[in-house]
Amino acid sequence: MILPFARKLQEHQLSLARVSIDILQINVGKMCNQACHHCHVEAGPNRTEMMSEKTIDRLIELMSQSPYLKTIDITGGAPEMNPYFKKLVSAARSMNLEVIDRCNLTVFYEKGFEDLPRFLKEQKVHVVASMPCYTKENVDKQRGRGVFDKSIEALKLLNSMGFGVEGTGLLLDLVYNPGGAFLPGPQEKLQADYKHELKHLFNLEFNQLYTITNMPIKRFLEDLNRLGKYDEYMDLLLNNFNPHAVDSVMCKSLISIGWDGQIYDCDFNQMLEIPTHPQTTTLWNIEKLDDFKNKKIAVANHCYGCTAGAGSSCGGALT
Repeated sequence: MILPFARKLQEHQLSLARVSIDILQINVGKMCNQACHHCHVEAGPNRTEMMSEKTIDRLIELMSQSPYLKTIDITGGAPEMNPYFKKLVSAARSMNLEVIDRCNLTVFYEKGFEDLPRFLKEQKVHVVASMPCYTKENVDKQRGRGVFDKSIEALKLLNSMGFGVEGTGLLLDLVYNPGGAFLPGPQEKLQADYKHELKHLFNLEFNQLYTITNMPIKRFLEDLNRLGKYDEYMDLLLNNFNPHAVDSVMCKSLISIGWDGQIYDCDFNQMLEIPTHPQTTTLWNIEKLDDFKNKKIAVANHCYGCTAGAGSSCGGALT
């Protein structure tokens, strides 16, 4: 039996509470042109959940009243497939907020989305792109046949527009996650490998590589159970618990907004529908985002994924 994460924190005399709200992470919908095996959102082409314009307007209103907010981190699904994606991005940039687009790259080649790269450049959006490996076999195995080739073409396109190129100010970061039930290797070494291989093989450039641990929820959890590796993986996370990572976990400086306007402590809690303390909260029953500062954060055993080894967040390793 796995020791509950809350008990693990007590053992180390640790607690989790939000210290600031620098980042607003927004899931604008679960529709995606891909259906990746590791996806904790269970996104795919047949998902219909989509953030409405009314909800986005309420978000924009709250953002304009949040002087300490620094970053809007937009995710999905493929977030660009929300019809109000550009409205949200443009509003955030008009407030001088950094905008992160969690991009799967292949969305550029879907009908009706051909102008996305130009829009992202005009708005100086920080593109964070999924790229779980620099080899075709591993990427296509995890994300679907043909995804690697399209991703490489998309990265070439972004480079040609200045993304990831030193001196342009247009940021292009890549995301690595393991292809199985193991922890990511050292982020610095993996980044060096990626930079060497992508430059050598495809003449590609990018800024940083983020390593993210697979969370034992949703599709990855289904794979663990199917392979009989759930207990083994949870033991791996527990045995590699890093108390120093707790100080830097992303939930201490963000709140997560679901496609339906509900508010959560993090993206993973959102997918598991674990409400914020003390109860479920929506964009319509709060006065300001800062109300969540200093509030206790809801935890469960999947939190071991963020605190194992070097730690893991949407911005990569923590220690």
